[in-house]
Amino acid sequence: MTFCFSRQNSTPCSKPRARVECLLHVFSFLDKDSRRNLSLTCIRLREAFLDPRLWSLLHFFSLCELKRNNYILGPLLRHLSICWHSSRVKVCNIEDWMKTTFQRDLCSKHEKLVSHFLERVCHMCPNLLSLTLSGCGHITDHDVISVLQSCRQLQKLCLENCSRVTDAVLQAVVTHGNSLVEVRLDFCRNITQMGLQGIRQKRPGVWLSAERSAGMIPDSQPEEKLHIRRALQKVLVFS
Repeated sequence: MTFCFSRQNSTPCSKPRARVECLLHVFSFLDKDSRRNLSLTCIRLREAFLDPRLWSLLHFFSLCELKRNNYILGPLLRHLSICWHSSRVKVCNIEDWMKTTFQRDLCSKHEKLVSHFLERVCHMCPNLLSLTLSGCGHITDHDVISVLQSCRQLQKLCLENCSRVTDAVLQAVVTHGNSLVEVRLDFCRNITQMGLQGIRQKRPGVWLSAERSAGMIPDSQPEEKLHIRRALQKVLVFS
């Protein structure tokens, strides 16, 4: 793609609006890093990079990507996904009281990243239509409920392997998710069958998926684990 530049001011001779649309089209084929690098070369490209129309879709494949300055959050963001498929997710999903010192130190470096990012989304992206969170073991009910309260047009909510999410999110779907048409809660171990049944009764128009969620072993308190361990020991002794 080429432009015709005038000799006087070194700007394209096409109309400004057409020029911006052309640059946005070129940027749409690039990933986040490439967009940012290109934007550092001239003012025109920087303006295109900062244009909210360029950022209607955002995908993140690791938590460290959230800290990079290579994307823009704005009111035109429609689709957002954070999918972290890493061996570290297994550590994040361990109950806090069961983690070793090393595991707690490992999680402390990133446990608030997604929560803080979602807080920004709540303030800056009110027109979000779909949200996908996978492998985000540290997000809480509060994080998801805040999004439902702030992004009233949200139509699709997908949570996968988010171990701290509970039935409180299902209740928030009923209370705040008036625009929701699809909810996926897969491999979320603290979702119960009772909670799923409640949302099916109160929001029959919502397509609901909960693969393995209600069939997994939920979190428990340390004293509960102790009682279970003692009961198993008694069974072994008298068997």
